[in-house]
Amino acid sequence: MSDINSINGYVTTGGSSSSNEASKQLSADMNTFLTLLTTQLKYQDPMDPMDTAEFTNQLVQYSSVEQAIQTNEKLDSLLSMNIANLGAQAVSYIGKVAQVLGDVMPLDGGVAKATYTLDKDVSTAVITVKDLQGNIVYSESAETTAGTHEFTWDGKDKDGNQLPDDAYVISVSTTVPSGETKANVTTTIFGKVTGVASDSNGVYIGLGDKVTANLEDILTIRNDDYFDKDDVPGDGDVDGETPPEGEDGDSSTEPEEPDAGGDITDVLYSAAKTAVSAAAWGII
Repeated sequence: MSDINSINGYVTTGGSSSSNEASKQLSADMNTFLTLLTTQLKYQDPMDPMDTAEFTNQLVQYSSVEQAIQTNEKLDSLLSMNIANLGAQAVSYIGKVAQVLGDVMPLDGGVAKATYTLDKDVSTAVITVKDLQGNIVYSESAETTAGTHEFTWDGKDKDGNQLPDDAYVISVSTTVPSGETKANVTTTIFGKVTGVASDSNGVYIGLGDKVTANLEDILTIRNDDYFDKDDVPGDGDVDGETPPEGEDGDSSTEPEEPDAGGDITDVLYSAAKTAVSAAAWGII
């Protein structure tokens, strides 16, 4: 994920074709070979003619190379068509909110949301937010238990000043007891899809005005009102609402798991959490 200017609409950018260059080079080499061959045949000794086996083998080799280049051209064409199809399908994501693997999050309308997953319990954890120049603009203590946790930032710096909408880098630093291996941290960010672009390497989505992400890094796609909610959905709190208190007024009552017939967002979020946890544990 990287910081670039805003992507608006759907743009396709073609790269240089190595197959075309190879085809041109082969054609030039073939013409040179045929010129030399016909010159040799023209001036050969009639009493001691050239061995036809040698130049016949060379012709066969040229033919094989030409077929390989043509095969590569066809594969390039199929790849371009596949990228174009993926880009066309990704256009439907515009206006939706995407959850993406990465650490560069867009601050949009004074709200930024992310998650972080720890693969083990740690002693301490600190979330740090930096601007694109590497300056620390905000930090706070983070959860220390293994699993996926949510982070919502209102865009205010450590002095309470509201920062402009832009791209910001989130990181989570941890400490563990002496002698233990360090914890692995996986972060995901949320952003409203503002555009789709593609080139010869793949398809990308724009998040806000400053952030892009690979299409393959998308974990979930959510409704465009997702940023209107106060909290990023957590464990058993898929809709971002505060879980109901227990009968005795204890707000620590465990929320119920979403049922199988719930909203599709529930299913997508559960799948995203599984994928992030698997990545943190090194399974995928």
